Amino acid sequence: MNKNYYAIIMAGGIGSRFWPISRTSHPKQFIDILGTGKTLIQNTYDRFLKICPKENIYVVTNEIYTSLVKQQLPDMTDNQILTEPVMRNTAPCVAYGSFKIESLNPDAAIVVAPSDHLILDEAAFISTIEKSLEVATANNCLITLGIKPSRPDTGYGYIQYTEQSLKNDFYKVKTFTEKPTLEIAKTFLQSGDFLWNAGIFVWSARAIVNAFSNYLPDMYEIFAEARPVYNTTDEKAHIHTSYLRCTNISIDYGIMEKADNVYVLPSEFGWSDLGTWASIYELAEKDYVGNAVIPAEKVIMYDSSNCMVNVPGEKLVILQGLHDYIVVEANNTLLICPRDQEQNVKKVVADVKQQFGTKYI
Repeated sequence: MNKNYYAIIMAGGIGSRFWPISRTSHPKQFIDILGTGKTLIQNTYDRFLKICPKENIYVVTNEIYTSLVKQQLPDMTDNQILTEPVMRNTAPCVAYGSFKIESLNPDAAIVVAPSDHLILDEAAFISTIEKSLEVATANNCLITLGIKPSRPDTGYGYIQYTEQSLKNDFYKVKTFTEKPTLEIAKTFLQSGDFLWNAGIFVWSARAIVNAFSNYLPDMYEIFAEARPVYNTTDEKAHIHTSYLRCTNISIDYGIMEKADNVYVLPSEFGWSDLGTWASIYELAEKDYVGNAVIPAEKVIMYDSSNCMVNVPGEKLVILQGLHDYIVVEANNTLLICPRDQEQNVKKVVADVKQQFGTKYI
């Protein structure tokens, strides 16, 4: 196993689209949302154990989730859990992890990935990441993984690439497009040179630090100033103060869309970002009329079909005459809504917060 290979797992989101199961105090990355026996972050960590030494895996998360990370990933040391005092999107998160790793090992190659994605073909994923780390080590480039689209999905970002390439099918990126309309998504698929943006990145420590210097110089200064304190007892206090100065910006918008050395590797490894209940429904086991029930211990359904049901295992639930609905109960909260209206969940969360405060959020 290559000692120069590192992983940064981003685990700071609150997963509001999976409310009421995902809450601010216990978001979806710390939940076994598919009923596999392991949480999403545990599965992510286990995958990276096959790619780099366990001491080279870092988790960046909000400070309030420190105890959850320690509980679910007990092999991680305090030095491997990088905490953010406030949410500032993905660019500061990536900068913190990358600068810290660079100060330890200037020859590092780093993979950055969300903590809450599903990977069905683990062997293909590991092969893809190792191939990307190898290319990133040999070239001054920023690599993003693109998923070959199977449908004109409007929930994903898209990456367009050119015929110009590095070796091994890494193609120069032409454009990034955020969540297009259905008609535009259809034209993307027809053109054949667009991929879904998986939000998984690979680069050398040098390449990403240089990219911050070129495209987000203010953020570069914040984390470069911290070089004397990385991996010391002063690190956390210094970073927590510095973080408040960071712009709220994504790594995609801040760097990937601007840099001229971005390459994409078309990939297939059974990927889903598990962004909505619809994505969970698509992946879950269903009965002969299309009902997906997690867990299915005490749920009885009459004349009901194509429903996504996630309720506590000990609760007896009877549903009759319900078709194409989401039924979710958790944390003393029950949500029932049509599957085709689940995009309203974020608005529901905002309304609940306004009427009842943060008790149910």
